[in-house]
Amino acid sequence: MALVNVIVALALVQFFAFGAAVGMARERYHVAAPATTGNEMFERYFRVQMNTLELLILFIPAIWIFGFYLSADAAAGLGAVYLIGRIIYFMAYVRNPKNRSLGYGLSAGPVVVLVIGALIGAAIGLYHNG
Repeated sequence: MALVNVIVALALVQFFAFGAAVGMARERYHVAAPATTGNEMFERYFRVQMNTLELLILFIPAIWIFGFYLSADAAAGLGAVYLIGRIIYFMAYVRNPKNRSLGYGLSAGPVVVLVIGALIGAAIGLYHNG
């Protein structure tokens, strides 16, 4: 499970970096806090951060539960794909939001697998312990 925890820590670092990018975009495009609209380029950075947060809420518990009940190595591998997908998503969305599909698929797909696997693994664990 140590590798799973490394992946989770990297996901948190990645999210922090996306937040820093939003802060820099806020300065670059002159969008004063607390505004979240007003400049399309700023809004792209902001949407990447918010979309990442939406997935991160599912990703963290799912990777831990999947890793605990099914396979820590498989969970870490799926987590690595998630991280790469988020980087691709970030770069594509900032350039042109219409090109975000690959990055989205590479990050949302592993999350779906992790959530389903977590549910199955926990159900199997409940069956064997109950």
